[in-house]
Amino acid sequence: MQSLVAVPVILPLLAAGMKLAIGGRLRRLQSMISVLTLAGVLAVSLVLLVAADGGGPVVANVGGWPATFGICLVADRLSTLMLVVSSAVTLCVMVYSIASAYADQEHDAPLAIFHPAYLIMVAGVSDAFLAGDLFNLFVAFEMLLGGSYVLLTFGGTQARIRAGATYVVVGLVSSMLFLIALAIAYAATGTVSMALLAERFATLPGHIKLLVELTLLIVFAVKAAVFPMSAWLPDSYPTAPATATAVFAGLLTKVGIYSIIRLEALLFPGGPVSTLLMWAALATMLFGILGAVAQTDIKRMLSFTLVSHIGYMVFGVALSTVLGMAGAVFYVVHHITVQTSLFLVTGLIERRTGSTSADRLGGLMKAAPLVAVLFFVPAMNLSGIPPLSGFLGKLALLQAGVADGGAPALTLVAGSLLTSLLTLYAMAKAWGKAFWRAEPPGAVPPLGAVLESEEATGEEPVVTTAALPRPMVGATAALVVLSLALTVLAGPLSALAERTGAELLDREPYIAAVLGGDR
Repeated sequence: MQSLVAVPVILPLLAAGMKLAIGGRLRRLQSMISVLTLAGVLAVSLVLLVAADGGGPVVANVGGWPATFGICLVADRLSTLMLVVSSAVTLCVMVYSIASAYADQEHDAPLAIFHPAYLIMVAGVSDAFLAGDLFNLFVAFEMLLGGSYVLLTFGGTQARIRAGATYVVVGLVSSMLFLIALAIAYAATGTVSMALLAERFATLPGHIKLLVELTLLIVFAVKAAVFPMSAWLPDSYPTAPATATAVFAGLLTKVGIYSIIRLEALLFPGGPVSTLLMWAALATMLFGILGAVAQTDIKRMLSFTLVSHIGYMVFGVALSTVLGMAGAVFYVVHHITVQTSLFLVTGLIERRTGSTSADRLGGLMKAAPLVAVLFFVPAMNLSGIPPLSGFLGKLALLQAGVADGGAPALTLVAGSLLTSLLTLYAMAKAWGKAFWRAEPPGAVPPLGAVLESEEATGEEPVVTTAALPRPMVGATAALVVLSLALTVLAGPLSALAERTGAELLDREPYIAAVLGGDR
């Protein structure tokens, strides 16, 4: 089983190398390589999840070096669950991307550039989930930054280059802070292994621990778009292609949340920043959702709701209880599938009409009823309508907050309810304008008309199309069905989340599996 742990990292990198070597030739072979690679990663992730849930964390020491000196990859319940969900999402988005490229007759660029960058980003996501030391986690973040920058600026329009520059600057600043935190931690403890750090931090002076914790927390909060380090996200994501935006929204911020969970549960359990995290969670919820309510563009609205609902996950982590951690884990799984679905549907809307501005849309319920259903279901799920998984995840977090009983926790409970109501309002407003109302006069030009000039927007002219490629619709529908399956399987998933939360707060299974006799 140990030999399988590195496969989710190595397989996408090998596939990316093969695709770069092939170049733009053999389109069908290229597409097949991408799909089979991600399907293989999903299969291996499922095997690792079963193994970790049944027998404890699975550890692979790269190169045979012990974890105290070398790189180790750790597959426990949390990391394998994240791998399974992320693999399913990236597979669906890849099918969506291939179908889009074939429909647009893009013969070379998507295969030669987009797919290798996408696979490198997938490898970075997998490495981040499996990393057993802070330096390997840093390397995973850099892989993410490199691959995601290519995806964000794909097409080379002025708006995408501008957004990409902001994204890279934010990423580089957070990477510098990460290196500073690594240097402090290594100077104080002599290791970057998270299992060893969990033991050695207990012997350090309080001010050193607090310095390392706050520095790492800032780094991960930037990655997760936690307020006030979230201003970069709504300006960066809406400009990217639909496939890139969907996978960014679903996964990249969750890597930051995953890192915060590891930080607070493994390295600094019960630390002094829990209250600070609660207030940050509340601010993230409220500022994000107020921004979403004010938007008229669906992409920007979804970007702000993405920021807002990050607050729910931080809420669960900040409680530092089994109930809170379980609620956070459940909500992460739910949010990855739902948020990705919504951005893919928005891509379908843009392809069908040429615009994502709700003020310029109308009549889509009649013109594209399947797209309307595919938007409505995840929108209601994100809003927390019973009995969908969004409601169940929010309910778990609310119960954890009430069980805590403290003033910050109860304030967060009230903020969570308000955020959920405002999410419903934002989604209903977008639905009413884009789908339910009759098409406003002059809102969308006739099929084949150019919507905006390149000189006015800095982007390539967008041309409407009458038909949506079936694989694009099918990939989107598959993710919507997956989000509904989380509702059907809420019992087993909740039980797994509770076991995951208990394992996270116990810490001993993780430390013992990594260090073994080296303790």
